[in-house]
Amino acid sequence: MHCPKCGADLQSSLTECPYCGIVFAKYVRRDEPAGVLQGALSAGFTQEGARHDDGVALVLGHEPATVASAVGRAVLLVLLAVWTVSLVSAGVSADRLNGSFMHLPNLVFHETGHILWIPFGRFMTVLGGSLTQVLVPLICAGALLWQTLDPFGAAVAVWWAGESLLDVAPYINDARDLKLVLLGGKTGAEVEGHDWEYLLNAMGIANQDHFIASTVQAIGALTMIAALVWGAFVVAYQFGQRRGNLAPTG
Repeated sequence: MHCPKCGADLQSSLTECPYCGIVFAKYVRRDEPAGVLQGALSAGFTQEGARHDDGVALVLGHEPATVASAVGRAVLLVLLAVWTVSLVSAGVSADRLNGSFMHLPNLVFHETGHILWIPFGRFMTVLGGSLTQVLVPLICAGALLWQTLDPFGAAVAVWWAGESLLDVAPYINDARDLKLVLLGGKTGAEVEGHDWEYLLNAMGIANQDHFIASTVQAIGALTMIAALVWGAFVVAYQFGQRRGNLAPTG
C-alpha cells in the first residue's frame, strides 16, 4: 500500500506512516477529496481493520525497530533469561533471592507499601508491603503500554513483577520456621514473627506456608517466562516491520 499523504510504499499492517508521521485512521476521517479517501479505504483502512491494527500496535508496537535497538533489546532479553534461570532454580531459598540485585529495590517498595496501606487496617497494612512491591511493576507496565506505547518496556516491567513474586516466596515459606533474617538483622523468631507469619495465622492457614510459597514462586516464574516471550515477539515484529519497509518493491 501507499501512504495517502506522502506516497511512501508501506506494509499494509502499519497504522501510521514512519516517514511523514500521519495516523491513517485519523487522516481518512478528514475532508479529503473523494479519490484520496477512496484510495485509503481500498488499501484496507476500514474501521474494523483500524481497530485490529490498533490492537496489534498496542501489544507489539507501531514503529519499526532500528538494527541497534533490536540488537540491544535482544541482548537484554538474553541476559534476563539467564537471570531468570538463576532465580527460578533457587526455588524458595532466601539466601540466593535476598542476595539478588533486585531485592533492595523491591524492599524499598515493600516498606513503603506498609505505610500506604495504614488507613485500611492492620491486616492490609501488613499485606501491603508484599502487595505493593508486586503492584508497582505492574503499574509501570500499564503506564508503558498505554501512555508511552512501549510494549517492550511493558514486557520488562511484567518480568519485574514476576521477579518480585519470587522475592516474596521465601518470606511466605518462612511463616512457621521464622529463620529468615529480617531488615533489622534479626530472625523472625527473635522479633516475635514477621509479615507472613501474622498473615497466614490470621487466615488460619499457617500450616500451608510451604505450599503457598511454592505456588507463588511458580506463578512468578511463569510470569517472567511469559514476559520474556512477549518481549521477544515485540523485537521480532518491530524488526520485521523495518525489513518490510526497506525491502525493494520492484
